[in-house]
Amino acid sequence: MKKISNVFWFTIALVVIAVGFGAAAPGAFEKITANVQAFITSAFGWYYLILVSVIVLFCLFLVFSPVGAIRLGKPGEKPDYSTPTWFAMLFSAGMGIGLVFWGAAEPLSHYASSPPLAEAGTDQALRDSMRYSYFHWGVHAWGIYALVALALAYYKFRKGEPGLISATLTPVLGDKVKGPIGTMIDVIAVFATVVGVATTLGFGAAQINGGLSFLFGVPISFGVQFIIIAVVTVLFLISAMSGLGKGIKILSNTNMVLAILLLVLMLVIGPTMFIMNLFTDTLGSYMQNLVRMSFQIAPLNEEHRSWINGWTIFYWAWWISWSPFVGIFIARVSRGRTIREFLIGTLLMPSLVSFFWFAVFGASAMDIQMSGATDLTKYATEEVLFAVFNEFPWSTVLSIVAITLVGTFFITSADSATFVLGMQTTHGSLTPPNRVKMTWGIAQSLVAVILMYSGGLQALQNALIIAAFPFSIIMVLMMVSLYRSLTLERKKIVQSMRGPKAK
Repeated sequence: MKKISNVFWFTIALVVIAVGFGAAAPGAFEKITANVQAFITSAFGWYYLILVSVIVLFCLFLVFSPVGAIRLGKPGEKPDYSTPTWFAMLFSAGMGIGLVFWGAAEPLSHYASSPPLAEAGTDQALRDSMRYSYFHWGVHAWGIYALVALALAYYKFRKGEPGLISATLTPVLGDKVKGPIGTMIDVIAVFATVVGVATTLGFGAAQINGGLSFLFGVPISFGVQFIIIAVVTVLFLISAMSGLGKGIKILSNTNMVLAILLLVLMLVIGPTMFIMNLFTDTLGSYMQNLVRMSFQIAPLNEEHRSWINGWTIFYWAWWISWSPFVGIFIARVSRGRTIREFLIGTLLMPSLVSFFWFAVFGASAMDIQMSGATDLTKYATEEVLFAVFNEFPWSTVLSIVAITLVGTFFITSADSATFVLGMQTTHGSLTPPNRVKMTWGIAQSLVAVILMYSGGLQALQNALIIAAFPFSIIMVLMMVSLYRSLTLERKKIVQSMRGPKAK
């Protein structure tokens, strides 16, 4: 029987307090989280921008460093999963619902409602909208995931350490990771994971509700979203009980098939030439402006600074709060790959797919907006995608595929999270007991319900930024720890190649 750690009880206590407070006083809960979120984004926005950029540079350094040849496992060990299945699993866990939710809505917002720099509705606003969408969902996001996943995979499969966040900091903190400090680190990681996944579940419930409203006139309300979360909770718990090899693998591959189907259909029936031309042009613009965007904080422009806080800082916090969950999951399925192979695959492939996704759905939305066929800005964020579909043939088919895709992504994300949370609260066990996974499955759904109840999507965003902040400090220590360990191992490898007489 797997022993439940103190991390489980401490984090459950935090979740119970948050859920109880949110249920008893939703107004006060929303106000407090909003105030804390405003303080973090205004006082530490610069910190988030610098940290995430440093993480990306660190990952690139490892790709081109000799340590890139080190395998995440024992020498000669082969990967557990084929490359297509590996990619499908990390992509489903890493982005999922977010891409469907924001695919059309974010570029449209940057173009027509809240442009970062140019005047709304202009050609420059259109180019900026794609460039910033790529920026928010590209290499920076996957760099955050890659750092955490690499540290966990290296220490677990190469060094034989427990699969815990705290174990990755042993070179920095020593034996302290086995005491109260280590417990506190793991509690922070688990709590950030619960909030991060709950936020995504909230987005998923809102979008399914939006689709049902657009198609069948179902009202957009907290009650409907509660029912959606309850139904999907039952489904993902059933999947979680089946184990990683069965449930998540099957659902991940299903997700990829549905996502590719939706993407291809939209590319064919949408403004194909406009999509391809805009994708090509804005991909170059993204690469040209990457450094500038990475450090842009707009100290002399309050309006632009507010935009950066609401979009870029929110996204960096979202990816950081998701990184313990996604990092552990990616580490779990990446055994046997070299560091170089792992980082190139994790940084580039999902980023390119995300870029093309935004090009297809974002360009389609902006083409409709420019044509004057309908004003898409009048729709709620969760309804924009379905409003876009409504302007094309097969709109009902597209909407049903999208709702199904959100549902399967919903199940995959929550299913993966129950495994990760179970692992983190049973001393790193790769086979956490079902009762622990079930507890975490219900807990993250309750947090999603409370956040939706207390303030909707804005409350979700506030909670994310707050939960991410303490874990960001742990990520700094991860980089230091990983650098020390890899440098030392590289020296040992070189020395062994020179022979026992080499000094």
